[in-house]
Amino acid sequence: MSIISRILIAGMSNSKTLAELSEESGIPARTIRFYIARGLLDGPVKAGRGAVYTAEHLVRLEKIKQLQAEGRMLAEIAHYLNGGPPVETAVQPCPWWQYAIQDDVIVWVRADVSPWRMKQIRAAVDDIASRLPESESGNRRRNRK
Repeated sequence: MSIISRILIAGMSNSKTLAELSEESGIPARTIRFYIARGLLDGPVKAGRGAVYTAEHLVRLEKIKQLQAEGRMLAEIAHYLNGGPPVETAVQPCPWWQYAIQDDVIVWVRADVSPWRMKQIRAAVDDIASRLPESESGNRRRNRK
């Protein structure tokens, strides 16, 4: 018996179905199939109706979960797991609030500030709004009503 046959047989003895892999990893089967399609995870050792997955699949899924928990995107994870060059990460997105003071004035404020800071910012925005003269378009619109 060749070494490859022994490895495959050893891997098969510790084999899992997609449902078992999903249950052990805590990742839905649909997501596992998505990872396979995206190249993040190798396909089953034995394909078809009786598809077989190994412990290596579980280890790789755990690594994917860990990298996602660190905030990495799937493209970065694929490069990392496949030994590709490191992907330069973009600036992390952050939420913003938009306050329309008048038709021609909009103020953008980061939404991830503390509540007391947001209260200060909101007071400043209200103060700015009270100091601005009404725009021409605002006057025309009010006169039409």
